[in-house]
Amino acid sequence: MNKTIRCFFQNGYFLLLTFATGLFYFCFYLVTLTLGIGLSFTVAGIPLLTQVLRTTLTFVQFERIQTKIYTDITTQPYERRIRVEQSLWTQAKEELMDTRNWVAICWLMLKLWIGLLCLLCAALLCVMPLLLVLTPLFFPIFDIHLFGMQIDTFMKSLFIMAMGVVFAFISSGLLNVLVRLIGGYTRQMTKRLNR
Repeated sequence: MNKTIRCFFQNGYFLLLTFATGLFYFCFYLVTLTLGIGLSFTVAGIPLLTQVLRTTLTFVQFERIQTKIYTDITTQPYERRIRVEQSLWTQAKEELMDTRNWVAICWLMLKLWIGLLCLLCAALLCVMPLLLVLTPLFFPIFDIHLFGMQIDTFMKSLFIMAMGVVFAFISSGLLNVLVRLIGGYTRQMTKRLNR
């Protein structure tokens, strides 16, 4: 029972973390790529783009580690060429012409939409069962209406609490499936980037 509860909260945390990282990747790449492309006619734009494209390795590795910790899904390492000492413009040209950088950015930015779905699922599958279970504590304080009936007696609140416990077990199974799907997304991302 203790392991099930821990897994339930860990999966909920993973869903919220997926939303946060997806939002971060989307905003980070949208702002930095726009700024780098906008400044590309100056000396500062190309080095900025080069440094932004180099972040893909760090972020993909973070996704791999996060997936391993929370889902226990092992993914392939994201390997890149070792950079040799070259001029700044040669390095910039290699980073800009490397299609794996652009593909990685697309995969990472798509996590925003997955993250939005995760946020919705976290609210529905994690918060809702907890609120239903806590109904006996809240019904004397708040005017609660669920499923077309007013919860105004202790017996009704116990019935809703029992429904919350059943819903929590169902939610736990659904959360496991959803977390596995997100882990599969990271696995597909690294597999595609290593081609």
